[in-house]
Amino acid sequence: MSTPVPTPATEATRTASVLRQFYALTKPRVVQLIVFCALIGMVLAVPGVPGWEEVQRGVLACIGIWLVAGAAAAFNCLVEKGIDAKMKRTAWRPTARGQLSDWQALVFSALLCAAGSLLLWFTVNPLTMWLTFATFVGYAVIYTVILKPLTPQNIVIGGASGAMPPVLGWAAMTGDVGPEALILFLIIFLWTPPHFWALALYRVEDYRKAGLPMLPVTHGNAFTRLQVLLYTFVLFAACLMPFAYGMSGWLYLVVAIAVSIGFTGYAFALWRHYSDALARKTFRFSLIHLSVLFAALLVDHYLL
Repeated sequence: MSTPVPTPATEATRTASVLRQFYALTKPRVVQLIVFCALIGMVLAVPGVPGWEEVQRGVLACIGIWLVAGAAAAFNCLVEKGIDAKMKRTAWRPTARGQLSDWQALVFSALLCAAGSLLLWFTVNPLTMWLTFATFVGYAVIYTVILKPLTPQNIVIGGASGAMPPVLGWAAMTGDVGPEALILFLIIFLWTPPHFWALALYRVEDYRKAGLPMLPVTHGNAFTRLQVLLYTFVLFAACLMPFAYGMSGWLYLVVAIAVSIGFTGYAFALWRHYSDALARKTFRFSLIHLSVLFAALLVDHYLL
């Protein structure tokens, strides 16, 4: 039998498939939320409407942060390929399916990290580069390699890396880290545990099968539900801090109270009467909570 001769169309299709696999390694939806939160930090750091120079710096900073965040995601996929293969939620990832080799994923991650770091260093400022690189190390190494397989508090401690985007955005525009940026950091830091534990509740068998000590696996369903509820109370208070500090006005306050009541309400219902469907709704609403909260900060900033 003769071997089929590859046609230009076949080669183009194969190349497009490989590119999609590399793109999937960057966890696009997660990175989009990271860049959005960083953008909020940039906008809030600039009084009034930004000038052209600030817009240029902001665009370059978003690209640099996207590249480094994508690099961290790709490295995470590489390290956790065995775990991903055991979980329905992640079994489709190219590294878990063996579509991309370890070397391909490692080189891709290194190139993205290097490109993003150089872009931030030369076009934004060194502080933003170092903070972004520290976030890469915190997520890709400290959280993924050390904390996640070691302790049920992995989400709490590792959440510091996920809470960094507004700080990166603020540093990109000002060259320092102000108290406003730390307030935004605190909100995301406290939002992360109830967000991920809601997911872990209805994915508990996946985590158990993968051997990961997530809170529902180690401490049970009821304890985790209580922790979700308690964290939403503390998060509620943190969400009021931008108004209390003078970062925002009444519009933000009204929105923050509304979405925080919604998140706490879901957590309370989950604590009282558990179901996988309610855990899913709680997880989905947590995404709405953070997105609407930060969008309100953005709109309110231009109304002050």
